[in-house]
This record gives sequence, C-alpha cells and structure tokens, in this order.
Amino acid sequence: MSQNIGAAKICIIIPVLNEARNIKEAIATTQPSTNIEVIVVDGGSQDDTVAIAQSLGVKVISSPPGRAAQMNAGAMAANSNEILLFLHADTCLPAEFDAMIRTALQQPQTVAGAFNLRIDASLLSLRWVEWGVNWRSRFCQMPYGDQAIFLTKEVFQQTGSFPELPIMEDFELMRRLKYMGKIVIIPAPVVTSARRWVQKGVFKTTLLNQIIIIAYLLGVSPERIHSWYCREKFRRI
Repeated sequence: MSQNIGAAKICIIIPVLNEARNIKEAIATTQPSTNIEVIVVDGGSQDDTVAIAQSLGVKVISSPPGRAAQMNAGAMAANSNEILLFLHADTCLPAEFDAMIRTALQQPQTVAGAFNLRIDASLLSLRWVEWGVNWRSRFCQMPYGDQAIFLTKEVFQQTGSFPELPIMEDFELMRRLKYMGKIVIIPAPVVTSARRWVQKGVFKTTLLNQIIIIAYLLGVSPERIHSWYCREKFRRI
C-alpha cells in the first residue's frame, strides 16, 4: 500500500433509507475514535433519518437509492488516502474499532477486512447463524456487508468499486478482493439488528439466503434474484 495506514483517516460510510430508528445508535458507536469521518448517504428517506444524522454533526449526502450506488457515492466523497469502512445503519461497531482496523490493514498481503458478527437477540438458533457466518468469513474469506467491510480507497478503486447490482454487491466485491490478497476478520464483533431474522423466521431467512447465493453462482441474474425478494416482501438488511 502506498499510504501510511497507521496515520490514515477512516471514512465511515453509512447508506440509509428510512433508518430513523437506528441511525443515532450506529453513529454513536463511531465515537470516541481517532481520525475518523462519518458520511451518511441518503437514498431518499421519507422519515427523520437525515435530520437526525445532521443533528449529530456528521456529513450527509444524497444519491440515487440502492445500497451499492449509495456506498459508491460515499466512497467518492472520501479523500484518496483514506480507509473506507462500510457500515449498515442497523449495525453497531465495537469499542476501539479504529485501532483494530489500522492494525489489521498493516498485516502482510492484507487488502481488506471485516468483523465477526453478533446478532442482537437471545434466540439459540441465532447463535448457530453467528457461528456459520463467522466460520464462512474466516475460512472462506467471504464476509458480507453486515460485518462492516473495510479497505483502503486505493484498493476499493482497484476493484472497480461496488458493482451497482440490486443485490449481491457485497458478495461480488469480496470475490474480487480474494484474488488480490488476504481478507482479515477481526474477532471483536459488530452487533447487528435481528429484524430480518425475526421478520421471516431464522430458518426461512437462512435458507433463502443460501438459495440466493447458489442461484447467483449458477448465473441467475441479480435482477431476477432481487425480484424474488420483492415477491417475498423480504429485504436483505
């Protein structure tokens, strides 16, 4: 890496769409920290999301709706020598995340990283989901977006940014990064909302996620896969 990782600013990019219930807590977990910037990228919220974010003193920009488009817009607003951290609005960072990220990215051959996942509900079945996610991330080098993916802006641009797909944008980015080097998984977990598992049930949600991954690998178009979500009235959070 050409830049000094230890001194690089971390730009935390949070894509939002009607996240008034969650955005305050997500932003709160970015503080206190060293040499960071928070950019909230709004995709057209109709609630108080933007007002809440602005009241907390973070930068707020707008972009066309769609998680990939919003995250790419946030990355474009970051300086060229920054570390990018993509954080979902319903996910909270661990204490001292900034130091852990800088340390991780200084490891040899490392191009990106993410955190272990914890889901904020007490169901035993969710402990199995966490185990599966964390096993996949560590041994298959395939963390997903709800694990707070981080990398330098330089590497992000080399990958071609997030592909602007209606779904699977994080999966595709990780596939590209695996060819470039090592993906580090920080043992300290981010804590994400259980709402998508509670909404549809743990088994159904997990099964649907696996079906969609297999369909994508078999060449089913992201547009068609996304339509399945719409018919199910299910959105990957």
